[in-house]
Amino acid sequence: MSLLLFDLDNTLLPRDAAYRAWAQDFLAEHRLPTTDIHWFSTIDGSGYVPRSTVLGAAKRRYGLDHSLDLLLAHYRRGINSHIACPDSHLQALRAARAAGWTLGIVSNGGTRPQLEKIRRTGLGALVDGWVISEEAGCVKPDPLIFEIAAKRCGVPPVPDWTAHTWMVGDHAPADIAGAEATGLRSVWLHHGRPWSEQGYRPTVSARGLPEAVGLVLSARNAPTAGSRTAKGRTAVTGTTATATATAISRLPGPGLRPQADRFDPAVTA
Repeated sequence: MSLLLFDLDNTLLPRDAAYRAWAQDFLAEHRLPTTDIHWFSTIDGSGYVPRSTVLGAAKRRYGLDHSLDLLLAHYRRGINSHIACPDSHLQALRAARAAGWTLGIVSNGGTRPQLEKIRRTGLGALVDGWVISEEAGCVKPDPLIFEIAAKRCGVPPVPDWTAHTWMVGDHAPADIAGAEATGLRSVWLHHGRPWSEQGYRPTVSARGLPEAVGLVLSARNAPTAGSRTAKGRTAVTGTTATATATAISRLPGPGLRPQADRFDPAVTA
């Protein structure tokens, strides 16, 4: 059974775009300068800075009387209200499904906000399973979280399951290092960035998710004709899979900035 795993934030979903939309709403609601969107983007650190730090700094900068808990609740509601999965990403997932791949999500972060993203964007209906670091008790790049994902996707715990599994993600230390440590092939979404890690490299790199899925579908370990996914769909032939890969690799991506999941269940979303 061939398994294709995906990171969530800024791989499947444009998290940074949703964050900027929330920040714009925040500035408008508090009648603050709209030019401060740059300040919000800078201090956010693409989601790796704890929310308590970001919101605490905003509270001091603008002299707000709101508690951090209230600001955090506003942030979580706001960012997820702006989350949407691009049509090109949905098409790529459907193409992978039609080609016989089993699909899963491996996300670092808090269970509640990440699960809300999966459900409200329709991703839950397109994948076979998912794992979120807070509820799993382990964090990418720990190989255990990838093993949990495989089990939840219905992949038999055979010794060579890793040989038939790919990981797609945009954050090298979590997604690509995790794939390397687990023995998976990987696609790094570079989003216009150069590769900077010295100790490991992705199998291939791509500009965005549609191209990444296209590369995986045309790889040598793609499912063979007659194989079936965990949800019972029959795979297409290798020739059809390659043609589909070429087609979806030409789909436009959303043009995201660098971002990946992070783990701070108390403060991230």
